[in-house]
Amino acid sequence: MDGHITHQPLDRLKELLADELQAVDCLIRERMESENAPRIPEVTQYLIDAGGKKLRPILTLSSAQMFGYEGRYHLHLAATVEFIHSATLLHDDVVDESAQRRGKPTPNILWDNKSSVLVGDFLFARSFQLMTETNNLRVLSLLADASATIAEGEVLQLTASHNLDTTEDIYLKIIRGKTAALFSAAAEVGAVIAEAPESSLCALRDYGDALGIAFQIADDLLDYTDDNPSFGKNIGDDFRECKVTLPVIKAIENATQKEKSFWMRTIEQGEQTDGDLEVALDLMHKYDTIEITRDEALSWAFKAREALKPLHDDEIKFLLQDLANYIVHRLH
Repeated sequence: MDGHITHQPLDRLKELLADELQAVDCLIRERMESENAPRIPEVTQYLIDAGGKKLRPILTLSSAQMFGYEGRYHLHLAATVEFIHSATLLHDDVVDESAQRRGKPTPNILWDNKSSVLVGDFLFARSFQLMTETNNLRVLSLLADASATIAEGEVLQLTASHNLDTTEDIYLKIIRGKTAALFSAAAEVGAVIAEAPESSLCALRDYGDALGIAFQIADDLLDYTDDNPSFGKNIGDDFRECKVTLPVIKAIENATQKEKSFWMRTIEQGEQTDGDLEVALDLMHKYDTIEITRDEALSWAFKAREALKPLHDDEIKFLLQDLANYIVHRLH
């Protein structure tokens, strides 16, 4: 695997897709309007203006372009995956009782939980309106399945919260559901609308799955390694929310009885005091769980790169392969 990235593939993809991304933004702004409920565009506009990498729409636009799609429905699908993603963010912040995202107050803090939940519901509904306009039953089935899988992943994460018995297999099911499902659908659906061959659809599906897993593992690791609001993380957010992510799971696997008592108090019982985060970090470093988790993210990034190998060579393909590495190299 190429461990050295000489450019930022995300920036280059945004350059190549600049006109289409602008058209997607216009479509999003048009479809988030509501004559009867002005709070909907207020909350949605705030969420959009707060930033974001637009990874999922980029995957959709990229896969459509790779297979020479010349219509307009890829814009609908790119807006659809962004609406689905935005809806999940609104709901997540309520469930997690989050106060900040990307260094800014979350909508549930600026407005209230009810507004976040209901606007999230609106965005889900809008996403289905957009996807049905393509008149493509396979597209509808693919994105409907992804939406259901995302919800399953979120519920599984809720039941795993505070639970020290959460295994790596359960963790993988959670992130495959709540994150990788939409990455996978976003990558595949652009090629579906472009009528790409089945083998190519399978390659993009596998790419998106591995990319999403690598992304989420890296994101969970950033919670313990990088206090940088631009990534949407502040050190210790997941710890304070008692989330059992991969770095914690690996630390618990090796813990002594005394250390397990610490994890039971802080994660299972949610009783945290000043200095507990530093103790958690010390335990992770003691068992090299930071490095082991980083290697796991790199392994999934490698799988993502490999998944695209059968596709025809072009700049988009190479940039998508580099994107897998770039996502994990946020950790360095």
